[in-house]
Amino acid sequence: MKRSIKLLWLGLIICVLGFNIFIWMINEGWLGYMPRMKELENPQSATASEIYSGNGNLIGKLYLENRDPCKFSEISPYVFNALVATEDERFYKHSGIDAEAIGRAVFGVLTLNPKGGASTITQQLAKHLLDQESRSKFFLGKLLEKLKEQIVAVKLEKNLTKQEILTLYLNTVPWGYNAYGIKSASKTYFSKKPIDLKIEEAALLVGMLKGSSLYNPLRHVERTRDRRNTVLDQMVKNAKIDGDEAERLKELPITLDFSPESNLQHEGVAPYFRQVVEQDVKVWCKKNGLNIYKDGLKIYTTIDTILQRYADEAVQKNMYGKTRFANTQLWSAHMPTLMRAIKETDRYRGLVDDGKSEKEIMAIFNTKTKMKVFSWNNKRQKDTIISPLDSIKYMKGFVQTGFVVMDPATGEVKAWVGGIDHKYFQFDHCNINTKRQVGSTIKPLLYCLAVDNGYSPCQSISLNPVYFPGSGLYGPDKSRGAMQMKIALAKSKNNATVNILKLVGIDHFVKFLKTLGVESKINSFPSVCLGADDISIIEMLRAYTMFPNYGINTKPIYITRIEDRNGNLLENFVPERNEVINEITAYKMIRMMMGTVLIGTAKRLKPVWGITGECAGKTGTTNSEADAWYIGYTPQLLAGAWVGCDDRFIGTGLGEGARAAMPTWGEFFKSLQADPRLGYSKIDVFEKPVSMEGMDECDASDEISLKRAAAIMNVSRSDKQVEDDEPKEENHFDNGDKGTDPIEYK
Repeated sequence: MKRSIKLLWLGLIICVLGFNIFIWMINEGWLGYMPRMKELENPQSATASEIYSGNGNLIGKLYLENRDPCKFSEISPYVFNALVATEDERFYKHSGIDAEAIGRAVFGVLTLNPKGGASTITQQLAKHLLDQESRSKFFLGKLLEKLKEQIVAVKLEKNLTKQEILTLYLNTVPWGYNAYGIKSASKTYFSKKPIDLKIEEAALLVGMLKGSSLYNPLRHVERTRDRRNTVLDQMVKNAKIDGDEAERLKELPITLDFSPESNLQHEGVAPYFRQVVEQDVKVWCKKNGLNIYKDGLKIYTTIDTILQRYADEAVQKNMYGKTRFANTQLWSAHMPTLMRAIKETDRYRGLVDDGKSEKEIMAIFNTKTKMKVFSWNNKRQKDTIISPLDSIKYMKGFVQTGFVVMDPATGEVKAWVGGIDHKYFQFDHCNINTKRQVGSTIKPLLYCLAVDNGYSPCQSISLNPVYFPGSGLYGPDKSRGAMQMKIALAKSKNNATVNILKLVGIDHFVKFLKTLGVESKINSFPSVCLGADDISIIEMLRAYTMFPNYGINTKPIYITRIEDRNGNLLENFVPERNEVINEITAYKMIRMMMGTVLIGTAKRLKPVWGITGECAGKTGTTNSEADAWYIGYTPQLLAGAWVGCDDRFIGTGLGEGARAAMPTWGEFFKSLQADPRLGYSKIDVFEKPVSMEGMDECDASDEISLKRAAAIMNVSRSDKQVEDDEPKEENHFDNGDKGTDPIEYK
């Protein structure tokens, strides 16, 4: 008996000791991040990370919330009274953890009659300050999170006064619409300072703390009004206001003076670029045990602010006013796409949370309402009355773009424009995960493989259909006969390209693309040579680097180094460089691709935009003008532009890549060459490799009629004359393989 009692006491002592050790380990941060008291007292002490351009300019900061804290004396007493009465009636009686409230909550669960939660204001504050990005789904994880909150709550109560806790809480919590803290919330919803809030306004803001989306006064007026009135009732119950005054206030409608804070992520230099940098550095931080939003990292990038400005201006000039609104019949044929877009909206998710049926939701989406939508006017927005459903169709009608400029030698990205307006269209079309059919821009890669395997740019290539086992006779265009390989590339002849694919082999070409850094899935079908596969801009630019680099393939980079807040180097990033072809092949391809600019599908480039010096490139267009491309380079820079609608079935209606995408390239390089500070020479030429001395010039030079080239370069010719005799790019993918190609063609 005595032995059993001793064991019982021993077990109890071990459990108590073990629990205390467990709590100590949590407090010391051994079981996950635990902020120190200095950081708890001042959330702003967490240092934002900074993003710098390649020329040393600060272009952005990364932080969780852009708070503007205020003092206790700067907040209306009505706010404090409403907060305590609603969220924690016993706030002034407990020390962070309310045993009575916990007992009441447990009893309510056991009797199946819950009467409120057990979290105090201090515990809620602890939860916000801990900033646990994702809550655990497992019991032990949830238990650990709860213990952390309680430990932090006790530390707060021990070190801060009740007034300080309430003030810190109100400076910390979110109210939606980028409003963090009471100062931002009072400005956003009432355009006034926190000290000037009326009783009913304070009650509304406190009521929203239960869920800023659920009790959104702009979207859910009646529900928010009921919640406000509940807060007023609580204030009566706790003797903060009398009943008659509460009844009078409860009859008042919700009156807002809504002026949301501007979202800084949409402003400043290269917002799309900063977005991709943020995501990449977050992944790096996770591997290295750092917090991108708190550790004050200094992130140095390759972006050139001057080139970025010229890129932005070129995109805006080319894309201004470009729309392609699909008619009702076309949308009816693509209802799954439309329904997917509807279900991705905050409005739809909010209505689902409200318990609305699908029929009720669609009725709301077909009801006209006031809203702001994107417009190509000076303000980039307009007020209108339109149904949410029609607003989705309207927004999807804007033609989108992606434009990237890089130094092919170093791999450094100099400019990055991922769309037409970051505030309204945040989808980044330059991201490596954004892939579109590349059309004829893939052809130089195939021609390069042929030249690298001994085929001459000057030799004739058949324009007749060719047979592929398993796919049958394949000849996408009506061309027949034969043509020099370099002329066929300049004029983007599909049948010639198919014949070259037959010479080098489909599998060999697919393998070559992988060697060039194309990570996207490539299908081994004849249409691969016409750009039927989806590839990102970044991958295509990497593949093209081998031309101006004379055989060296360089992976694009946009982050050069990361330092800590004290300037200590944490990691240095260098480009990956590999020789994929020899310099002779590269130079031959440069001369061939110059033919595209001189006599081919890009012949408008020099006379229309006045581009001087040597440049080369390739246009690309896909079926129904869903995708338009131009990728081109000078001896110093490589740039690629894509244009298209987010939904491919809409098409752009802008014509081939030469008309839809190439103008962005032309405008950018026109600005570049006009700025003498930048050192991008107007007379740059591609140097002939020393190893080619004495070689047959037929292989090296373009041998395209110099008279013809001179005529095109003559600026006295009108733009209309140049357009009239411009070769039309053929863009048919149909390969006649009886449905074995996974891409749907019409």
